[in-house]
Amino acid sequence: MKLSRILLATAATLALSLGPVQAKELKKVGLAVANLQANFFNQIKQSVEAEAKKRGISVVTVDAKGDGPTQVNQIQDLLTQNIDALIYIPAGAAAATVPVKLAKAAGVPVINVDRNADGAPGDTFLATDSVSSAKAVCQHIIEKAGGKGNMVIIHGQKGTTPEVDRTKGCMEAVKAHSGVKVVAEQWSNMWSQDEGFQIMQNMLQAHPDVSIVFAQADGLALGAAQAIKVANPSGKIVVGGFDGDTAALEALKNGVFDVTATQQTQKMGRMAVEMAAKIVGGEKVEPVQLMDATLTTKDNVAAFIAEHP
Repeated sequence: MKLSRILLATAATLALSLGPVQAKELKKVGLAVANLQANFFNQIKQSVEAEAKKRGISVVTVDAKGDGPTQVNQIQDLLTQNIDALIYIPAGAAAATVPVKLAKAAGVPVINVDRNADGAPGDTFLATDSVSSAKAVCQHIIEKAGGKGNMVIIHGQKGTTPEVDRTKGCMEAVKAHSGVKVVAEQWSNMWSQDEGFQIMQNMLQAHPDVSIVFAQADGLALGAAQAIKVANPSGKIVVGGFDGDTAALEALKNGVFDVTATQQTQKMGRMAVEMAAKIVGGEKVEPVQLMDATLTTKDNVAAFIAEHP
């Protein structure tokens, strides 16, 4: 008993002499981006790098160009470069879990942005509440079309978090309007304007009486609007997008399409760096952090053109 008291006293004295354990400092971040050809991801990249620079943190950025296996290889390489944290935007759904597992095995915390890895989440997930935002976009385009009509949906990359959530949100709006019928749906691979154009061309040939289009990204919406202009239909076709891309906001101002949901991309980038610093420093953070997007039309787009949130 006496010996145990001596040992406890010795341990307490040693702990006091050593002082508090120093939290680790974030010095180097790996940023794995899905595809820098997309304005949305570029905005996040720019915001991450700007916030890191302010904090004296170095950033190593890699671009998967939309290819999952490429991204796995890139992240394997990042993990050999002594990064303290990984900010990760999965390039696709299929291999999204692999980089998270690799990072965790290496003791590197993971901040997922925009897309989560199903079954292998990172330490936190930052994204827009795509369900409620997509519901608002689809509600708007349905109302603008008079509450009824034939509708088509141009999806993003199948199985990714935003594609799944935006589909769910839009269908909530569709189900609330018995006069709306979804006559065609097609998935894209890159969320791109070229894909939107080609998909919309094919849809118009098969369904010339379409009056409502929900494109799950602004690139897809711009492509769809271009195809509609070329087809020159007799009736109005209402087009909704999603993201608040800088080029799309200008197009929205000029009446090229009708509505989008502007995401807080600058905030996402800043928060990703902030969360990385907190996690590396030993702080607990919320596992899921969702942000609002703003329904954006010609009437309120000017503020987002002047300063993107």
